[in-house]
Amino acid sequence: MTSLFEGKRILVTGGTGSLGQVLVKRLLSGENGLPESVTVFSRDEAKQHYMRLDFTQRSSATDEIIFENSQQRLQFKLGDVRDFHSMVDALRDIDIVFCAAALKQVPSCEYAPWEACRTNIEGAENLVRAISEFRIPIDSVVGISTDKACKPVNVMGMTKAIQERVYIQGNLRAPHTRFIAARYGNVLASRGSVIPLFLDQIAKGGPVTITTTEMTRFLLTLDDAVDTIFSAVASALPGETYIPHCPSAKMTDLADVLIEGRDIDIVVTGIRPGEKVHESLLSAEEAARTVVGAGGCFALRPMLPELAHPVDEPALVGEFSSDTSLMDIQELKAFLGEKMPAAIGQRYLET
Repeated sequence: MTSLFEGKRILVTGGTGSLGQVLVKRLLSGENGLPESVTVFSRDEAKQHYMRLDFTQRSSATDEIIFENSQQRLQFKLGDVRDFHSMVDALRDIDIVFCAAALKQVPSCEYAPWEACRTNIEGAENLVRAISEFRIPIDSVVGISTDKACKPVNVMGMTKAIQERVYIQGNLRAPHTRFIAARYGNVLASRGSVIPLFLDQIAKGGPVTITTTEMTRFLLTLDDAVDTIFSAVASALPGETYIPHCPSAKMTDLADVLIEGRDIDIVVTGIRPGEKVHESLLSAEEAARTVVGAGGCFALRPMLPELAHPVDEPALVGEFSSDTSLMDIQELKAFLGEKMPAAIGQRYLET
């Protein structure tokens, strides 16, 4: 994949988010070829400002940093995926689009379901429609999805499940563009995830709150998520969804590893509305359409017959659920020590 992005003009919607920022850093590193430009498209000017400062290694800046931005490899564009004309403008002179814009907080989506639909579904439709109607010559569009889109029980998962289908069907509306997706689980230490919550509770002396003692979750880092996305760009067929073969853990075990024997209580608060005990990355029905993809990933083939490819031997028998690939305490401790020692702090991982 050394020249995958060489000379490409790349757009990252929602690029100021946790995943977006790591994705942008990896793109600009040149590990898979140096893009001609990377444009972050989002509606939050404050996040864009601080991201601009971070990437230019400045602590503060006057207006010239914005005025000079069009001459730099990393660029920023204010706009909203909900606005069709804004989306059309953002797609000009772009080769590859990474779609990370989303409303992703489960409770927020439950209380504002239509807002979730507007961003997660209408945003995807605006992108596909723009490429189709204006025949914009985009090479590839990568939709960033979530395990909550599999067998969804909450608004966030439902809207992301429909979003996946909007992108997949885009291959029929704009056959000159390859629409693919990447679906992955809980990201370690991302904004709003469980590890920062646990660490904050531990730093305050507890208690650590767990909704149910049976809860399990898939675990991967932001770099693992980006690896999955890059594998999809390199190898996915039109309409395929790439899914990492990632491990999982019980949340009680995760809490125990982070507490590391200190006198801190664990309190069970009860499962929250819209929350699953176990997450699934692939359902039993999807398993029949799943093959081994590149980069150690699963490749879920599309349901639409126009995009279907034969599956001689499925890569899975039954559902890929977070309760079927559990790490024990020692495996979890080693996993965290390898994947994110700086974020957690070695004091939490001493054997």
